[in-house]
Amino acid sequence: MSDISPAALRGAVDLSSLRNRPAAAPAGAQPSGAQSAGGQGAANLIVDVTDATFGSILELSKTVPVVMDLWAEWCGPCKQLSPILERVVLELAGRVVLAKVDVDANPQLAQGFGAQSIPLVVALIGGQPVPLFTGAVPEAEVRQVFDKLLEVAAQNGVTGVVPVDGAEPPAEAEEKPLPPLHQAAYDAIETGDFAAAITAYQKALAENPRDEDARSGLGQVRLLHRTQGLDLNAVREAAAAAPRDVDAQFAVADLDVAGGHVDDAFDRLLTLFAETEDAERVRVRERLVELFALVGDADPRVVVARKRLASLLF
Repeated sequence: MSDISPAALRGAVDLSSLRNRPAAAPAGAQPSGAQSAGGQGAANLIVDVTDATFGSILELSKTVPVVMDLWAEWCGPCKQLSPILERVVLELAGRVVLAKVDVDANPQLAQGFGAQSIPLVVALIGGQPVPLFTGAVPEAEVRQVFDKLLEVAAQNGVTGVVPVDGAEPPAEAEEKPLPPLHQAAYDAIETGDFAAAITAYQKALAENPRDEDARSGLGQVRLLHRTQGLDLNAVREAAAAAPRDVDAQFAVADLDVAGGHVDDAFDRLLTLFAETEDAERVRVRERLVELFALVGDADPRVVVARKRLASLLF
């Protein structure tokens, strides 16, 4: 199960080749054959998606989070997981849509999402992919992932509700207004002005060093700022050509964390730390510590990486 964060909205999967495909039917229309655990309302909330109709799902994800379930008829674990996903989606009453992709019938989508093994579950928020998990997982973990997914979607302004059987959407609870500097940071993020968002969070921390929301937001927006406009292939080629170039390795590690490949990022930087000296070594350690805080100190991947860093230090 992945640790979902707003930073994961960048670089996870390259969907550019799929984005402009014509949509044969509007998102939320009657699916061609989706079977659900809940019967009524499933036509709105559980849909079959093809290579041709994926464009409508990308658009829908700008309004409501969409969970992509990549499966196949021959896949036993898929048959265990799919009813769980459907049950949880129906219980959320339109706050999430489940889009089912038969990888055998839709090879372009399977390739686009990098489906090397199935079941593969990936979310779309605002048209951006967020890896969730691979393989059949217990229902309790699925619910935890969906809860976190809704939090991240809300932080990115994706809070719509799909009507179920023509019913009125549930009234949304009135949100508590953000502190002024936090609101300024969110407004700046919305316009892509990450430098202004960084400044706002820094001011919030200067006023209150214990503001953990500001600290977390600062780490996330710094990552977004560093990865803005980077081309993944070009960055990887540059890093491969210069394995001791700290900045080149930093760029790949940042994109890996943003894409949810946390272990890869930590391994890259820990290997670099072991091979560098003096000032460059300090820089690598500082970047590792920053990424540890971004991912979360309690995350098992951070715990393992910290132990490895400690062994290299001492």
